[in-house]
Amino acid sequence: MTAAHTLGDPAELQDAAPVQRRRPRAMLWTALGLLAVFVLLGVGVYASPEAPWSQGLDDAWRGLIGVGAESVLPGTVFAQLFQNLGQLPGFALMMIVLPLGLVIMGRWRSALFVIAVQLAGPGLLSQLTKNLVDRPRPAVDAAAGLFGPLVQVDHGSFPSGHSVSMATIIITVFALIPASALWARRVWAVLGVLLAIGMVWQRTLINAHWFTDTCAGLIAGAAVALLLWWAFLPWLRRDHARRVWFVRRSDATG
Repeated sequence: MTAAHTLGDPAELQDAAPVQRRRPRAMLWTALGLLAVFVLLGVGVYASPEAPWSQGLDDAWRGLIGVGAESVLPGTVFAQLFQNLGQLPGFALMMIVLPLGLVIMGRWRSALFVIAVQLAGPGLLSQLTKNLVDRPRPAVDAAAGLFGPLVQVDHGSFPSGHSVSMATIIITVFALIPASALWARRVWAVLGVLLAIGMVWQRTLINAHWFTDTCAGLIAGAAVALLLWWAFLPWLRRDHARRVWFVRRSDATG
């Protein structure tokens, strides 16, 4: 029996060995801090849903960005991308396609993380807060030349569910990229900022939300995703340390 057989394959040993590094406390405190900011924003709106403390800023932003049905901007591919990411296509991507792909790659722990973030953020926190705060969405104001939502919307404007979803997508994908892939993380960080800005633009362009609703949604989504990233970090590190099963198989047969 050779030493390799006695000790086991190095790749298998690497997969079996748990990662013992501590989870960074800064990640936990950042998540809790963001969650606290979101709660404070929610309380501020709850105190006066019809005209909260941010109404002046929201009105100014709406007058600058919001458009009517005659505008071609809401129908562009760029705007529709953000519309769909917060609806059924985005739900299917994050709850079915991505988790299934991760399971096929042998990274079921990462798949559970992705599903948990979606259930906790866009699923629980967003809908619960919408119903508790009960802020009206922008309405038509013909005298001021302002328009209401250009798409069918559900109940409650605070927070923007689309923005919550976008923030969770950004943080989730970042968490799935190993720390060793530094350039991939840098590129995704830049893209993530652009995606967040784009979602704020699209939701306020079509008058679906007030500006501060979209910002609160990004904060809420980031808080939930960071908190669960911190909780799942030992499992995610194990998946990061594993080579995909078909790569290991090709090495074994090579």
